[in-house]
Amino acid sequence: MRCAVIGAGAWGTALADLLASNGHDTVIWAHEPDVAASINAAHENRFLRGIALSTALRASTDQREALSGAALVVYATPSHHLRRIAREGAPCVRRDAVLAVATKGIERETLALMTSITETEVNARAVVGISGPSFASEVASRHPTAIVAASTNDDAALLVQAALSSASFRVYTHDDVTGVELAGALKNVIAVATGIVEGVGLGFNSRAALITRGLHEMTRLGAALGARASTFAGLAGVGDLVLTCTGPLSRNHALGVEIGRGATLEAALAGKETVAEGVFTTASALQLAQRHQVDMPIVTMAHRILFDGYPARDAVPELMARELRSEQDL
Repeated sequence: MRCAVIGAGAWGTALADLLASNGHDTVIWAHEPDVAASINAAHENRFLRGIALSTALRASTDQREALSGAALVVYATPSHHLRRIAREGAPCVRRDAVLAVATKGIERETLALMTSITETEVNARAVVGISGPSFASEVASRHPTAIVAASTNDDAALLVQAALSSASFRVYTHDDVTGVELAGALKNVIAVATGIVEGVGLGFNSRAALITRGLHEMTRLGAALGARASTFAGLAGVGDLVLTCTGPLSRNHALGVEIGRGATLEAALAGKETVAEGVFTTASALQLAQRHQVDMPIVTMAHRILFDGYPARDAVPELMARELRSEQDL
């Protein structure tokens, strides 16, 4: 099958490498000319240093070339660029192409999920959301990984499942698109908060409590938006949450650690070429929570620390001092 991957960061490259290794004719679109040149000439990408990519994988800086004839298009751009990039390439996408969205986030201006953006900008196609616990470097290194492909179109979900699945990469289908996408976005916020807790010097008890209550907040907002609570107990929810909050490869967790140790948000972001999506998503998640009148104290506190200069060391004592209540919502 002819496939295109739009976005040559670590995650997009790992997915493109999977597709090419599975025998699909795959072209990846890269914004950076040096990235495209390196993939074509040396089968390497500086966003996945030390990993040899499939020699069958080709790269281009021209979306028209990458998208030409593709039956499957995978979007893996940073969330704040997805709308523009999808719109620019839309005229080149086949009318019968299946669109898979691997970007995780909530758009700041509209509070739209990534599949919604893609449906709007590249309309009349079947859209699938891809999410789950998956560090790109481990996927590219063929460490056993399991994710979900969520769509209201069963055939589209099955096509993505078949295209990506391999001996080391297992894809489950799902039909709760909102739950899968929202879980993939919100876990980045909780990962930032978990990093902050670690950065101020607190231990495993604090981390476990924050992850668990963070999952509760994610589920509560998901239910308000029509998602199923059970989705948040699966790979896209608790699976991805645990990985991102505890794994040393998590950019969001690492940024939180820097903030917890006293860095400003500007200093923590300075000089980083890769994106910690949790920063953007924190603001969007808080707006969504306020719109739907959902109480999310961890998300609210993360926002105060990141954007209002609230001292990280004061955050946990304040959360602990909240009014006592039942663990479960009535």
